[in-house]
Amino acid sequence: MGCTSCSSGKDGQPRGCKNNGTCGTDGCNKLTVFDWLSNMSLPNGQSTFDCVEVRFKNSRKEFFRNTGNLTLSIGDVVATEASPGHDVGIVTLTGELVKVQMKRKKVSWDDETLPKIYRKASQKDIDIWLTARDREADVQKKSRELAIALNLQMKISDVEFQGDGSKATFFYTAEDRVDFRQLIKDMARAFSIRIEMRQIGFRQEASRLGGIGSCGRELCCSTWLTDFRSVNTSAARFQQLSLNPQKLAGQCGKLKCCLNYELDTYLDALNNFPKTEVKLETEKGRAACQKIDIFKGLMWYAYEDHPMNWHKLTLDHVNEIIAANQQREKVSSLEEFESELMIEEDTKTSFENVVGQDSLTRFDQPKKRRRKKTKAKTPRGANSNSKAAGSAEAKLAAKDGKPRSNKNRPRKSNNNNNNTGNSGNKGGSNNNQKKNRPASENKPNTNNNTQGASRKPNNRNKRSRKPGNNKNSNNNNNNAKDN
Repeated sequence: MGCTSCSSGKDGQPRGCKNNGTCGTDGCNKLTVFDWLSNMSLPNGQSTFDCVEVRFKNSRKEFFRNTGNLTLSIGDVVATEASPGHDVGIVTLTGELVKVQMKRKKVSWDDETLPKIYRKASQKDIDIWLTARDREADVQKKSRELAIALNLQMKISDVEFQGDGSKATFFYTAEDRVDFRQLIKDMARAFSIRIEMRQIGFRQEASRLGGIGSCGRELCCSTWLTDFRSVNTSAARFQQLSLNPQKLAGQCGKLKCCLNYELDTYLDALNNFPKTEVKLETEKGRAACQKIDIFKGLMWYAYEDHPMNWHKLTLDHVNEIIAANQQREKVSSLEEFESELMIEEDTKTSFENVVGQDSLTRFDQPKKRRRKKTKAKTPRGANSNSKAAGSAEAKLAAKDGKPRSNKNRPRKSNNNNNNTGNSGNKGGSNNNQKKNRPASENKPNTNNNTQGASRKPNNRNKRSRKPGNNKNSNNNNNNAKDN
């Protein structure tokens, strides 16, 4: 419902064509009709149709005769005949489509009493018209206050001023008949204009005011729907809808008009279904219908003794059971037919990826993380002690410029010396070496004792090892020989 000039501004607000309700293309108005014959020329010798359609405030449209043969197009502001005075409106349709609209609304184009178009509106007419329209909001508010003061059970929903500003029409809704004679006197005294009261229905009120429905679109009655048909709750029952008044009612407070849109299709589909009042006779008991799925052709039945256990049957199975009951035969149970349906559902595939499309949720699955290679774990004490000792010695060596001694460093056993040592040396140097060794080196290693120096030395100790570091171990060995 917008023309090509409708766009958004810098602040996100609709820019529009800045005509303030006088849309030049009639694309922003209510109950618009697209002129698909505008680019077609008439046959030779045929004159244009002399009636035009003129729109006034909201959805009020009327037909007028162009007696002066004025060149009119969609969007022109014209001054039309009114009683009394004149009114100002906008041309919404011209040409042969006006004849179609008049036939649709049952208006005769041969009627001599059809009102006329006086002229194209001048700038003075337009200024008076816009000034009168600016007063409508304040007048409506004041008129509601006057109605409340008189305790009248009515709602003034809209006010429309005539183009010359001499008359105002008040549209109201009410449940019962209202005596508003005193209200007219008070409003005429307050506004100094002619007053006309016009009662409309709740659906006509919604059509005039407009709005957004529960479906997210504009109301049908304010965009394209012109005839208001009666809607009953039976339409909701046929379509298997819950009878919730809050969901079935529209903005007008009545049942939604869209309940009648698909009613004929549902009625045609229900002709193939048996009546819900028919009960099925089985050996396990009598079963009654609980639910119907019109699109899938399924029916749910439950035994009268066990109403909470529903059994799903197809339409063919139900007709088969009903035909058997008419022959005074009873089927064994409903479970047999339900099991056949379950087997059929298992064999059917709900979806086949024939085109080779990928899953829509392929990006939702988390990616698998690669496992990192685990390294051989070393004891905490040995690794931390060696790192701390190595870093401290490196700092002292850098300050003095001399290598530090390995007095406080854990001693490593010499495999060659262990082979030549005696049993009396167990209580001496070997015990001291066990105390200073890390936990990983206290474990017995038979390969080192038998094969000699096959074990590779530690790289960290190899860096700080200097000649003369094994003096203590050699002295201990010499003492053992002397003993």
